[in-house]
Amino acid sequence: MRFSVNIPNFGDFADPRTVAKVAAAAEQAGWDGLFVWDHVLHRKHGGRPFGDPWMLLTAAALATSRIRLGTLVTPVARRRPQQLARQVATLDAVSGGRVTFATGLGGPVEDEYASFGDTTDPKVLAERLDEGLDLLQRYWSGKPVNHEGRHYEVRDVTLLPATVQRPRPPVWVAGFWPNRPPMRRAARWDGVVPLFADARHGHVPPVDQVHDLVAYVRKQREDRSGTPFEIVLGGATPGDDVARTRDLIGPLAEAGATWWDERQIQTSETLDRLAPVLRRIEQGPPVL
Repeated sequence: MRFSVNIPNFGDFADPRTVAKVAAAAEQAGWDGLFVWDHVLHRKHGGRPFGDPWMLLTAAALATSRIRLGTLVTPVARRRPQQLARQVATLDAVSGGRVTFATGLGGPVEDEYASFGDTTDPKVLAERLDEGLDLLQRYWSGKPVNHEGRHYEVRDVTLLPATVQRPRPPVWVAGFWPNRPPMRRAARWDGVVPLFADARHGHVPPVDQVHDLVAYVRKQREDRSGTPFEIVLGGATPGDDVARTRDLIGPLAEAGATWWDERQIQTSETLDRLAPVLRRIEQGPPVL
């Protein structure tokens, strides 16, 4: 199992210099990755500054040399795929091939889509996500792209340079379990980042649900069982209590989880504050 740190892209973490400090501390303390949120608007956390996640991650890349970097998660449906492809490829170059690209429908949809006159129809957003993902991997190849789809059209475009990672950066897909469609989408790529209705952001997911999820995804990947696939779980652990942390995460690793993403409780007043995040980072990743 590998271990990452998760931070929002607002509050204290809207400042790229702060994110660089977090990234450097995480690498020094032995963590394996840093992931940031990708929001342009989140009215629940209104009145706070927001930072562009790709600028924040660029600062993190320049402050580190080893840890994986990415978003959790980027809603492809509210991005222009060609611009997003350039941002990811540039970060992959700056970091020396350390980008992981995680995506999903994103939300809250009323904030992130309706506020800007965009659709909130989940079927349309899912179509744009799938079509956009296909375009992204083609753009990242550095080969000519021609495409005429339901939502996007591309005429003889080649985006260079290609990503450092070949054939492309790993792609993880998020979604709420037990909803099956996002899990089937994830199974077509390189990893799944499940969220759980009864274990909101920061809360450790139930082991029985993780077993069910892993079994379902593995069944969807029977024809690709020999290829790597990540099961990414997350929550808040007590870094000052090694035994309790092991008791929380050990059963999840045994169930098939390959990454643990350390997160603040979403309802916590310290969600976007640097001090508690640095304190947890400096305690080091869980030891199993």
